Amino acid sequence: MAHDRIDPTFTSLPYRRLAGVALARARDFGVSHADFRFERVRYQHLSARDGVLQGAEDSEDLGFAVRVVHQGAWGFASGVVLSTDEAVRVAEQAVHVAQVAAGMTRVPITLAEEPVYDDVAWCSSYEVDPFTVPLADKSALLCGWTKRLLDADGVEHASAGLQQVLENKFYADLQGTTTTQQRVRLQPFVEAYGSRGDRFDSMASIAPPVGRGWEYLTGVPGSGAWDFDAELAEIPGLLAEKLAAPSVEAGRYDLVIDPSNLWLTIHESVGHATELDRALGYEANYAGTSFATPDKLGTLRYGSSLMHVTGDRTTEHGLATVGYDDEGVRTQAWDIVRDGTLVGYQLDRPMAAGGTLNGGRSNGCAYADSPGHIPIQRMANVSLQPDPDGPNTAGLVARVERGLYIVGDKSWSIDMQRFNFQFTGQRAYLIEDGELRGQVRDFAYQGTTTEFWGSLDGLGGPQTYVLGGAFNCGKAQPGQVAAVSHGCPSALFRDVNVLNVAEEI
Repeated sequence: MAHDRIDPTFTSLPYRRLAGVALARARDFGVSHADFRFERVRYQHLSARDGVLQGAEDSEDLGFAVRVVHQGAWGFASGVVLSTDEAVRVAEQAVHVAQVAAGMTRVPITLAEEPVYDDVAWCSSYEVDPFTVPLADKSALLCGWTKRLLDADGVEHASAGLQQVLENKFYADLQGTTTTQQRVRLQPFVEAYGSRGDRFDSMASIAPPVGRGWEYLTGVPGSGAWDFDAELAEIPGLLAEKLAAPSVEAGRYDLVIDPSNLWLTIHESVGHATELDRALGYEANYAGTSFATPDKLGTLRYGSSLMHVTGDRTTEHGLATVGYDDEGVRTQAWDIVRDGTLVGYQLDRPMAAGGTLNGGRSNGCAYADSPGHIPIQRMANVSLQPDPDGPNTAGLVARVERGLYIVGDKSWSIDMQRFNFQFTGQRAYLIEDGELRGQVRDFAYQGTTTEFWGSLDGLGGPQTYVLGGAFNCGKAQPGQVAAVSHGCPSALFRDVNVLNVAEEI
């Protein structure tokens, strides 16, 4: 059935023929491993402001890559000309790169064993491919959103945008694995702007990016679609309240953090910190390392006993969800933090080889963002699990005498070891005696990763769980961008340091 859903304009491309000749040529050199990856990634971005379409852009990335292990070293090359001569040339170039790299490789490359998957297909879960929707309909939707906001009292400008991606991949290797895959993802955006005296501020939708189709924007709320109609009705009032809100008093507060904010804290302080290449120091020159080093596995108290974080590349509608990764590994779910203790990492085949993590197997975290880039270890959908019997968000708020309820992501800062951080948010409400008392401004919460997660004292139930995430997680040199989701419930943290950022400035 998955084969039937793959776009026929992709399956008509000559990737099987190119794979055959490229892998055969690599085999001629006696390589210990060779794989072929063919990709077509389509992008479309629209933007609108104050009821007028500002721009619409389409682009496409199409090409293929050959990766080999030869003489214990990596070799990689890519091309865009879809001919058998070019496939042979690219395979030869990959081998030549490995021959040069062999003299500089101190530890021979080995790959963890993986079963063979013979001509399997996978397609992400969505109803309507957004690339089949007329551009006029998309423009009308975004312009309508901004016009509606602009007509509301107190809104001086409004903007909206929509990023759409249709990603197709074919993978084949000398071991006999062949996969064909397709996934769709969307990132909608809408924001209102206003001023009061010398204050200027904004209020945006908290709709997360998703691995869904056009139905996310226009479907029936509650069936997978976001309720943009209800949110657009609320945004002007929320903006007016924020502009009139008092500045927060710096100090220690209990925090109830909404999933629309907490996902980013998970991404930065848990997701990146438990990428094994970071923990081993591979990213030190560019994106940093990690305090959560392998010698602490099984002993590091990452947080309170309530903390259960999983890595999962199989989550339905997740941005990092796929059937098979870019090394032909079937994707999985596993524990990263269990009962507050670090118990796992995110792995690809080279890092898993010869180790004990995940039984010496990759957990499916290799990904390249284009045919021109080599696969690297990338983040899974890293998610904090809810309390199966937990309360709703109001129930968590009721447990707080003095605190803040924080909604929506905004700016953030974290050090190169993913340990010291501070995060702001779209809006925060003062909590007094278990009740919300209105918005406050100029807030940021601050701490260290283990101190913050150690203060976790309550989790909302499954009814509060939301899959948030980002389209633009950056990593590696040359830089690559990947989309990733982070699910979490509302959560209660005790005695967290809150800054008044206006005073700090």
